[in-house]
Formats: sequence, structure tokens, C-alpha cells
Amino acid sequence: MTVRTELPAAARAGRRKIVLASAIGNFTEWFDSAAYATMSSTIAAEFFPRHDQTAALLATWAIFAGGFVARPLGAAFFGHYGDRIGRNRMLALSVLVMSGATFLMGVLPTYSAIGVAAPILLFALRTAQGFSTGGEYTGASAFIMEHAPDGRRARFASAVPATVGLASVAGSAVGVLLTSTLSAGALHTWGWRVPFLLAGPLGLIGLYLRRRVEDSPVFRALVREESVPRKPVRDAVRSHKRQICTLFGYSITNAIAYYLMSSYLISYMADELRYSRTQALIASVVSMLCYSLACPLMASASDRFGRKRMLLAACVGFVVCTLPAFVLMRTGFAGALAGTVVLAVLVAVIGTSNVPAMVEMFPGPVRASGSTIGYTAAYVLFGGTAPFAATWLVSLTGSSLAPGCYLMAIAVVSALVVRFSFQETKNLDLARK
Repeated sequence: MTVRTELPAAARAGRRKIVLASAIGNFTEWFDSAAYATMSSTIAAEFFPRHDQTAALLATWAIFAGGFVARPLGAAFFGHYGDRIGRNRMLALSVLVMSGATFLMGVLPTYSAIGVAAPILLFALRTAQGFSTGGEYTGASAFIMEHAPDGRRARFASAVPATVGLASVAGSAVGVLLTSTLSAGALHTWGWRVPFLLAGPLGLIGLYLRRRVEDSPVFRALVREESVPRKPVRDAVRSHKRQICTLFGYSITNAIAYYLMSSYLISYMADELRYSRTQALIASVVSMLCYSLACPLMASASDRFGRKRMLLAACVGFVVCTLPAFVLMRTGFAGALAGTVVLAVLVAVIGTSNVPAMVEMFPGPVRASGSTIGYTAAYVLFGGTAPFAATWLVSLTGSSLAPGCYLMAIAVVSALVVRFSFQETKNLDLARK
């Protein structure tokens, strides 16, 4: 039996400070996606011609996906930076870039003011956001995991996915407040800008907190032992192809499920299922809050039962439960709430094991680079395109169940990857080289 030693008060306070610094920065990074999704229909009307609503919404989601194009470059840059210079400095830079780009989106002129230049500038800022996000999630995961106690790594690291969920709750809540209190004219004139402008002060808070904590003990040990690699991205690709491919193989389900739940379902419920905009936003807030609350519980299960069992359970859960969840959404508002919550809990199951697994499967010298490559590739190819693909599939098939079938098919692939390629990681030493 393992005896848990009580830490001194100073050590507990230090770990809380680490969690807070990781959480607030990560919250800021992901607030932009929530803001963009919440205001997707309004953005479509303001940045594109209004004569074809479906085409405008598709173009809006295409720009959303386009922001993911820069993620591989950001992954390479921030992964290299994190393994060469330090996890903490990498995270300070990423939150600065993200919050600046998001704030500038809030002051962009619209299509009626500058024509086609408006969506071009919108795409440029989404690219900057994508570049920053390429290293944020995996960097924050590595940073907090390398400070976490053995046996509770997933529980500590659950702050990363949980704050992503809370960012979506905050973005959606702001959307509910704006859409329910402002007139249509005010919403289109200035209301849609508010969530983006909030990123400015949030980014400054995140930057301040991250600059006040020291780097992880794993990275400090690499510096002391002069084991910091010169070309960590190259080393990761050469020596850890299997881990990178495995991470990609199960992260594609995590990516699609998360972006369907957090981004697509708002416009899906309003435009396809004909719920009111306010009802769609309320459902988003409820589901993302349930997701955030489920994260520490699912993470504790991951620490107890292992990453492989929980990842496999999540993939099988998506195969079995996704279609019933989408059917529920069509039965009325109560059913819509139930369906979105089912998806939210499943995303919590896969996300809270994905975070520790992707950190644990790579050794310290190439951890930031290796985890970033596999995870980011999944989100670029499948996560960023999920809302666009779902909208296109509904348009192509005429079925509102098409997005659910898409997620189920991908979950089958991920289940096979976890079953036959993933090797349990929860007991691996994070300090290994």
C-alpha cells in the first residue's frame, strides 16, 4: 500500500500557484474559440455578403478551420522553444500572442466598411491564434505534469482540459447575456466584439502569473545535466514515430468530439434544429459546465485504472452513445440538454486521459516537441475542420444525424489504435531521458 506523505504548506501553495498559472493562461488561450463559436452567426453576417446564409456560415467555419493551418508551424516553434529554452518561457510567449490577436479581432472593421479585406484580416488573426495554440495545450500539460506528484498526475493535469471547458462556458455565457439583452442592431454593431476585447486583460493576467513561477523540475534537471537537446523536433520525429502516430490516432476522436460539442452545436441547434439562439447558447453553457465538473472525476479514474482503459472506454462510449445523443437533441429542449451533456461527459473521459498520456509517452528532452506534433496534427486535420465537415455533411445528406455518424466512425478508428498500439504510461518516470 502506498502511503501518501503530507506536503509542507509552502509546497502545497507552490503547486497551487503552478496550477493557477497554467490554468489562467490556458483559459485565455481557449476563450477565443468559445467567443468565435458563440458569435459565429453574427460574424457570418458581418464579414461576408448576406444574400446566402449557408455560404456565409460555411465561410465563417472555413476561416475557423484556417486558423488551424498555422498550428503545425506553432507546434514546431513552441515545441522546439519549450524543449530548448523552457516550458515556462514558451507558455508566457504563447499567451501573449493569443490574447493580442484575439483583442485585435474585436476592433476589426466589417465587410460593409472595407469589403473583402475584412475576412482577409479575420483570417490573418485566426492564423496568429492558431500559431499560438499550436504549443499552448501540450505545453501547459507538460508544465503542470512535471510538477505533479506521482499517482495523481491526471488529477493535477485535469486543470488543463477543465479550464478549456470553463473558457467555453465563459464565452457562451457572455453570448447568452449579449443575445438576450441587446437588440439585433446593437448586437451586430458592437455587441459581437465584446468577447474578443475581453482577451486583452485576461492575457495580461496570464502573462503576469506565468512569469512569476519557475520552470518545471524536469527541465531544470536537464539544464543542470547539460542534456537539453539542440534539435528536439528532429529527435522526436526520428526516435518516437510510434508514439507520435499513436497519439494522433486516438486524439482525432478527442478533437472532433470537442469541437462539435464546444463550437458546432451552437449553430447546429439554432440553424438545423430550429431552437432559439438563446436556447442553443444555454445548452452549450450547461454541457461545457458539466464537462468541466466531470474532468477531475474522470482524471481520478484515470489515475486509478490507467490511461489505456479510460481511453478505450471513451472511444467505445462515442461509438455506442453518439447517435442516441443526436436523436435526443431533436426531441425538445430537455432532450437537447441531455444529448449535449452525454457528449460532454464522454469528451471529459477521453480528454483527461489524453493529457497525461501524451506527456508521459515521451521522455523529458523531447516531451514538448513530441507531444505537440502528434496532438496538433490531429487537431489541424480533424478538430479545426469538424464544424465545417459537419455543416457540409448535413447539407450533402439532408440528415441532421450526419455529424453524429461522422464522430462514431472516427471513434471506431481510435478504439482500434488504443487497443492495439497504445501502451500504458501512468507508471513511467517523467524524468527519464
